[in-house]
Amino acid sequence: MRLAAAIASLVLLAACDTGTEERDAVASTRTVQRGYVPVPPGTVARGASAQAAALAPPGPERTPALLARGEDRFKAFCTPCHGVSGRGDGPVVSRGFVPPPSYHEERLRALTPEQIVQVITQGRGRMFSYADRVLPEERWEIAHYVKELQARGTGASSGQEGAKP
Repeated sequence: MRLAAAIASLVLLAACDTGTEERDAVASTRTVQRGYVPVPPGTVARGASAQAAALAPPGPERTPALLARGEDRFKAFCTPCHGVSGRGDGPVVSRGFVPPPSYHEERLRALTPEQIVQVITQGRGRMFSYADRVLPEERWEIAHYVKELQARGTGASSGQEGAKP
């Protein structure tokens, strides 16, 4: 009986905190809370130069593989609003969302891939930034795929809605 009580007390003591942090700095969720220290001026975030280089024009060379990846990324991120054809007829529009502009409007046909990457990165109008969701190389893939959609005059590689002869 004494042995069981001794083992139980050892188990309970092992579960206690180690006391390595000051008690006042530890929250109930066991995270350490420290005061805010401002970032020194001129500091560059880790990986920022690599990201800036990945976004720098002219971007990667347009290849069939790049367009295939661009189509995949376009379907994942852009079709909910812009639709498969890029005409602004995505599923959210049927649920009351204001339609985005069609990629086939003359104003958007004049955009360069660099400008499309910039819109994906920074957002514009009702479109919010996708910088935290889409990697820089994927932004280029999407931009080149959008230019491909515009060149075809359709949005569906399999001849879906909006196809022209």
